[in-house]
Amino acid sequence: MEIAGRRLPEGSRWDWEVLGWDAGRLRLAAGYDLAYHHGLEVDFVTPARVSCPPAFQDPVFRAPTADETACLARTLGETPRLVVAFEADAGGPEPVSCLVAAERLDIRPGLVPRPAHARAQASPAVCDWPGPPLPTD
Repeated sequence: MEIAGRRLPEGSRWDWEVLGWDAGRLRLAAGYDLAYHHGLEVDFVTPARVSCPPAFQDPVFRAPTADETACLARTLGETPRLVVAFEADAGGPEPVSCLVAAERLDIRPGLVPRPAHARAQASPAVCDWPGPPLPTD
């Protein structure tokens, strides 16, 4: 698999999610099961435009179309240095088209464990419920 002409390291990674996003960086994590760890991080440095869901599966990266690049140039006032386009499964009936424009792309392989407290926050515990327990009949 390649992103913007750069080959990704070998490995299984169908789950992807946004780890962080601010003006300086869009960080994506990828792996085969993101509940406990991820094996790849993809950083888009200085993202100018991002259109992707917070979590997705099985992305198919491709070169951007001429129309996508022209639209970005009109919107941003200049042609972005790096444009990455892809289709991915975001849980809907059809794949979603995604587009990221940034200054640079950094790829960092390596196993990154997820802290136990991050997994625990995925669903509220009994003590987190904002009121009396709901009836179960």
